[in-house]
Amino acid sequence: MANSNAKGDRRERELVNALDEAGFAVMRAPASGSATERELPDVLTGNGKTFYAIEAKSSAGDPIYLDGEEIAALLFFARNFGAKPRVAARFDREDWFFFHPGDLYTTDGGNYRVKKETALAEGTDFDEFVGNTRKVTLDEVAKEGGPDQAVLDVLSAFERGDLPKEEAAEMLD
Repeated sequence: MANSNAKGDRRERELVNALDEAGFAVMRAPASGSATERELPDVLTGNGKTFYAIEAKSSAGDPIYLDGEEIAALLFFARNFGAKPRVAARFDREDWFFFHPGDLYTTDGGNYRVKKETALAEGTDFDEFVGNTRKVTLDEVAKEGGPDQAVLDVLSAFERGDLPKEEAAEMLD
């Protein structure tokens, strides 16, 4: 467990550093349970226009589960602080993906789950989260009258999970 906690702490610091490099003011909250009785999000960040309270989780590849009370505390804090609540999920060898808690799968027991394939297909990636890009769906591309069949084939292969993001990007350059 200590190893898992150390990895989680390292991942949180990685997220804090990436947000800082993207021009956000950022603060990592004290470890839950140790420094305060209050439930705090893992990270508070903002860029002067938008503010986020983030619960950060990482996994080697297994689904990430969040306790229902953890999400309730995140929502409560975010609402009272004036921030947007987000869950940041990171799987090994992947980037961070962000979700509004309401977009997460809710288990029968009232907890929340993020699967790796869900993060890749539906999550907001880091660049979009910090405002550098905007995710475009295949439907939007088709409506724009757009790309040739080869581009659609690459995007479809990525969406199905047949191509990693980096390889699809290289093919579209």
